Amino acid sequence: MVALYHFIVSMLRRNIRMRKEFLLRRAIEEKSKVTVEKRKKIKECLEEGKVIPSELKEGGNDLHYRKKMDLDHDKEGGAKLAQFGSVGLDDEYANTIGVKEPKVVITTSRDPSSRLTQFLKEMRILVPNSQRVNRGAYVVKDLIELGRKNDVTDLIILHEHRGEPDGMIVCHLPYGPTAYFGLSKVVLRHDLPEKPPNMRESAPHLVFHGFTSRMGKRVETILKALFPVSSATSDRVVSFANSGNDMIHFRHHYFDEKKAEHRPSKSTDEAVGDVQLSEAGPRFTMRCYKIELGTLDMPSVKSEWTLKPYFNSQKALLT
Repeated sequence: MVALYHFIVSMLRRNIRMRKEFLLRRAIEEKSKVTVEKRKKIKECLEEGKVIPSELKEGGNDLHYRKKMDLDHDKEGGAKLAQFGSVGLDDEYANTIGVKEPKVVITTSRDPSSRLTQFLKEMRILVPNSQRVNRGAYVVKDLIELGRKNDVTDLIILHEHRGEPDGMIVCHLPYGPTAYFGLSKVVLRHDLPEKPPNMRESAPHLVFHGFTSRMGKRVETILKALFPVSSATSDRVVSFANSGNDMIHFRHHYFDEKKAEHRPSKSTDEAVGDVQLSEAGPRFTMRCYKIELGTLDMPSVKSEWTLKPYFNSQKALLT
């Protein structure tokens, strides 16, 4: 028993240490990227004969700063950053999105209601390459360890309040990040006015609207990593639309050929790009309220962002 305890503690410390090393490499890369961009702007000013902006000089006159700053010092680093583009060398999703198929595990909180169980089943079909796991007696630490051993890329945990789904946690493996979303206005498939057909399981086309800020792109990447790359013949569309107040409206549609056939005839020019969509469900509204730089089993992880709704100067996060 004591040996098992020491083994679990050593594994937790190992995961925390590896996560810290990962964040350290990422911080060094971000600092190097800022320095390279700064020197690039200064070099452009010197070549064009312009005055170096005060925010780039950090004190001192132009002559002093030209002698201090070696503009060619980071040529190699700049080439390396340009090679990887906007995705950093140590980005958590650099080896996932568009590189390999995601492997997602979806489960619920303890003792789920029938409505939450039904929502879990629909989410399992909604997310391709996902697997539903009954929570049972599993603790979060066991789920994370099983996910790491079986090359799971993301773990989704659904929560409820009084039988109504109200929360979703998306934990990226092996070392994070972990995003917390609040759910509202959840409508299951059997709650729709018109009974939808059987849900397809092909990889859907993804539509993101209103994710323009740095944190908006961060949330978009977290959600995008759950889905594999869709094919041109896919007849499903999954949309995440930010309404401007950081409320993300989720909708799931499919191409309805029957509706297109019964529409009035149009000329060839007018018919180009005319697509008829029908809702397949489920639908809900989600709001991100916290992003942590770690997994659920890591104690005292650093929060990348936390929602503070009672601030008078609260601004939109995603736009």
